[in-house]
Amino acid sequence: MRDAVLCTDYDGTLADRGRVGAETVAALERLRAADRRLVLVTGRELSDLRRVFDRLDLFDRVVAENGALLHTPDGGIDELLAAPPPPRFLEELRRENVGPLSVGRVIVATDRRHEAAVAAVIARLALALEPIPNKESIMVLPRGVDKATGLTRALQELGIPPASAVGVGDAENDLAFLAACGFSAAVANALPSVKSRVDLVLASECSRGVEELVFRMLRGDIVPDPRRADRESSAIPSGRR
Repeated sequence: MRDAVLCTDYDGTLADRGRVGAETVAALERLRAADRRLVLVTGRELSDLRRVFDRLDLFDRVVAENGALLHTPDGGIDELLAAPPPPRFLEELRRENVGPLSVGRVIVATDRRHEAAVAAVIARLALALEPIPNKESIMVLPRGVDKATGLTRALQELGIPPASAVGVGDAENDLAFLAACGFSAAVANALPSVKSRVDLVLASECSRGVEELVFRMLRGDIVPDPRRADRESSAIPSGRR
């Protein structure tokens, strides 16, 4: 399917220990040369992503902060898709000694050991915020904002239906955007909960798995399902493999 777009998570998927190797970059370049589109979907803040990866130019869009920020590398345009965290929320977290605390333009993140404290602060202040687990971390975003909502906005701007999207990830926070894609894959190092909900479990881990997926896309093995075009983007399918 020549109009298929590859939508990939960064940490633990495209990147191995935070870095993307030359062979993986070359695979993405081959996909671009075949007139395919690329979207990066990450929980990282954009400034942090730029620090570890200097090839954002390969992507048509970058969904950062777990769906709260949309970046267009061609033109350097940033678009906030949600409101920044309330100052009183940050004040209460610091008062509860929640740390280390990472604060982006929208996202707030900390160690998962603080999950209960974060949830308690949200409840006490009656905020429309939602904690989202991501392996050893917990991320907090406005309710209803996730990788699926960010990816949906990116695809709308590109004029590409979600049914043409091929998604790949490894962690809990990837499930939402993988469910919104016409075809979903998990790298070999993905969590069991992710592997049980995708169309394809790749044979290789991290970046090697993405290279495998790129090869299969170029070979024509991957066929997104157009029947998923109208599916709720935030729905998580059950038991798909």
